Amino acid sequence: MRIYLVVIDDSPESKIALRFAARRAVKTGGGIEILTVLPPQEFIAFGGVQATIEDEARQQAEALLAGAAGTILDESGLRPSITVREGDGPKVIREIIAANPDIAALVLGAAASGAPGKLVSHFSGTDAGALPVPVMMIPGSLTPEAIDRLS
Repeated sequence: MRIYLVVIDDSPESKIALRFAARRAVKTGGGIEILTVLPPQEFIAFGGVQATIEDEARQQAEALLAGAAGTILDESGLRPSITVREGDGPKVIREIIAANPDIAALVLGAAASGAPGKLVSHFSGTDAGALPVPVMMIPGSLTPEAIDRLS
């Protein structure tokens, strides 16, 4: 099955990328894997405080993913896979793609204005030709109607 890997955070452009990927998956008989990457936490000398901070970050990420998965299920009927990983975003993405040969594309949302975002900059620059799958960069300025028309 063709899987679209979508990296989301709390930005509006990631929601647009997710909608695009879900619509493509429905039209191609594929699926969705939603990924959120937690940045590595800085070391704090007090272990209990460190654990609390990491736990709160993971809970927020899981809530974000659950909401996104619910939206996709409601809109398209797809039940996406959900992944939360900690680490360097580009490295985590490369590892996930390498581990799953069914991933057919990486779908990223680019900010509607200003800097496009760290992952978009990375995968359109430094690693532009290094991935074994296409990278789809979805403009954050697209309306839901435009996404529906284009996907």
